[in-house]
Amino acid sequence: MSSETPEDKKRVEEALKDSAKLKELVEALSDGSRRGRQQAAKVIASVAAENPEILVPFASDLVDALERPEAQTRWECLDALTYVVPFDSRPCDKAIPGAEAALFDEDSGPLRLAAMRFLCKLGATTEKRSEKVWPLIDEGIQCYHGDLEFQDMLLAVIDFSQGKLDGSVKSALADRMRFDAENGKGMLRRRANQIIENVA
Repeated sequence: MSSETPEDKKRVEEALKDSAKLKELVEALSDGSRRGRQQAAKVIASVAAENPEILVPFASDLVDALERPEAQTRWECLDALTYVVPFDSRPCDKAIPGAEAALFDEDSGPLRLAAMRFLCKLGATTEKRSEKVWPLIDEGIQCYHGDLEFQDMLLAVIDFSQGKLDGSVKSALADRMRFDAENGKGMLRRRANQIIENVA
């Protein structure tokens, strides 16, 4: 989400090649300095985009970092966890409370969007998880309807709608999107219709 500096790129490359460097970055997530945590989280999110599998052993550290006060550390770690989900979703279950807090953070749009993406990715993995996260996704759809990040949130919901969802979640999701499918305009209407088709 943040733009990469040459220094960041160098750190990403080092972490991809050297497990000790990666471990240092992860340890910096619990650093005393806010700036240090944000920088480390930013690099970790870029590492996750390149090779999420190497972050699987550190999933619990990423979950722990969702407790940090600053929004950027939290959204970068949620982005990283979203990449980790397909490789090992079990430790990601523990991130649901942190993602819930992030989803309803009033001060940060990027943080809310990262939380929605994570919850949709995790919820799409099994019927049981879809039931667990659906109330949060549903509330997010209602709360942020019309917000700047809403169209991007809907892309995450489209992915969710293609996952292994419980039948009750499918019908609730279709019901939630029906208003936009019938009354929305342009992209909103198209995305709402796509979600309904996916769960039909």
